[in-house]
Amino acid sequence: MPPEPAVSETRTAVRRLLESPDAAPFRGSPLVVACSGGADSLALAAAAAHVARHLDVPAQAIVVDHGLQVGSGAIAERAVEQLAGIGMSAQVVEVAVDGMGGLEAAARKARYTALRAERPSGALVLLGHTLDDQAETVLLGLGRGSGPRSIAGMRPLDPPWARPFLGVRRATTEAACRAQGLEPWQDPHNSDPRFTRVRLRTEVLPLLEEVLQGGVAEALARTARQLREDSDALGEVAEGELSRVRADHGLDCAELRLLPAAVRRRVLREWLSAEGVPEMTDAHLRSADALVADWRGQGGPALPGDFVLRRAHGRLRVETADRKPPNG
Repeated sequence: MPPEPAVSETRTAVRRLLESPDAAPFRGSPLVVACSGGADSLALAAAAAHVARHLDVPAQAIVVDHGLQVGSGAIAERAVEQLAGIGMSAQVVEVAVDGMGGLEAAARKARYTALRAERPSGALVLLGHTLDDQAETVLLGLGRGSGPRSIAGMRPLDPPWARPFLGVRRATTEAACRAQGLEPWQDPHNSDPRFTRVRLRTEVLPLLEEVLQGGVAEALARTARQLREDSDALGEVAEGELSRVRADHGLDCAELRLLPAAVRRRVLREWLSAEGVPEMTDAHLRSADALVADWRGQGGPALPGDFVLRRAHGRLRVETADRKPPNG
């Protein structure tokens, strides 16, 4: 008997990503599934186990226990049991969730750090983000004015991370679990209105779907894909321009000013990142851009990582904050 449609869709999604040209460098490498025990990650694990057998590659799962709820250890062990039932070995990794940026951000940082550390060398880590998650990400980026990089959403392949389900609806992963006898864990955080994403999921998106008569989640995901394609093209242009405007361990302001703003700011981001400047916001980039496009003798902006961008003698240079060469 052929598999249920939902099961077939999840398997096809995994296979298509792994067989895509972008994934060619990872052919034959092990697969790791990040599994929380929820519907998305359980359906992903089941699909990955099936595809891995056909591709003859090893596959395993990592269950991250954040320790944020009473009984989290038992929840993790239940996930391991279900994974064993589909023929996938798994390990539980306990993490400590702390740090700035709120509970969601801290948990995400701890989870990704653990997954990166525990994955076998060269392995892709499959994440269960769905089309619904992508729509929420795009909507959040729009609401915060985060710029095209944020609105472009999550990439299907961003090594070592792989997201086969970005074209799969959450309802499909739930149906795939039911069809395969899997019992997903229902995370109470996913219905807690204290979290911004929960309110987007339960209040904002349903209202938009009603007002716009459906298709909003798909449209947001489509917008993300279009922006990724545009951003990739502009990024390639910026990469070429960066090599052209380099001068004396900095950038030539006169040459840089001739570039369109969208390309110029990408050149600045690429260059500043290469210089070691971390986690730049749109505001940081626009302040840096003002030294080129709106130069009036002003001092350079402070940047993350205790760096300062300075313009001197028609060149941009990144300095540590305690150095103050003359402007010009």
